[in-house]
Amino acid sequence: MSVVVEPPIEQAIAGALAGVEAQHGVRILYAVESGSRAWGFASPDSDYDVRFLYAPALAWYLRVDEPRDVIEAMLPREIDLSGWELRKTLRLFASGNATLFEWLGSPVVYRENAAFTARLRELAPQYFRPAKALFHYLGTARTTWRDHLRSPGVRLKKVFYALRPLLACRWIEHARTAPPTAFAQLVEAPWVNDGERAMIARLQAAKSLAREADRTALSPDVAEWLAAQLAHYERIGPSLATRADAPTEPLDLLLREIVAV
Repeated sequence: MSVVVEPPIEQAIAGALAGVEAQHGVRILYAVESGSRAWGFASPDSDYDVRFLYAPALAWYLRVDEPRDVIEAMLPREIDLSGWELRKTLRLFASGNATLFEWLGSPVVYRENAAFTARLRELAPQYFRPAKALFHYLGTARTTWRDHLRSPGVRLKKVFYALRPLLACRWIEHARTAPPTAFAQLVEAPWVNDGERAMIARLQAAKSLAREADRTALSPDVAEWLAAQLAHYERIGPSLATRADAPTEPLDLLLREIVAV
């Protein structure tokens, strides 16, 4: 389940990002792989989910109507591009958006303004919201369980779409920090026991032999574990401390510094 991006795909993504900059007149500050390829359990035919943060020119902000703050494109070779404008990004960062924190932890980075991301990572502890993040991951696991894991035959990839967010909940419960993006780091955390690691290793071995469309019965021990974890985090989620909003002045300053360049 290692993260591999073949050189021709990397070159195509680099070209696509350069094309976004030329077409839209923006600067890409950060671009990463998201989703199953970043997590470490993609199928060979999984899309490349490229997510990026970009800064328009100052003139973009100086207009009466607020323009669209997202750039999206679906390209050949299953490359899915989606980017957020800088002010939108910083607003979401201030609110503790869990998806943005995941992007900051992606192990596959296609483009990076190191000074910009260093500032975000330095500020991250102020803006991370444990309760909000836990309910984000819990919602993902709950939806996957309800829609994909209750039938007699399940796709093993969908099991990991429930396992990973539940282990992210476990991380938040114990560390109160943003969970790692890579699945392997979640599995190796000290609060995951040997029995759980053995269960996950069996699932990984089975997945490595299965085709994308293959279905198999979900073993009772896995189903029981998933149901117990869902119930646990439903119960404790509200007890996580909710922090007061952090001041946005550091983010205002960062916005001005980037846009004024």
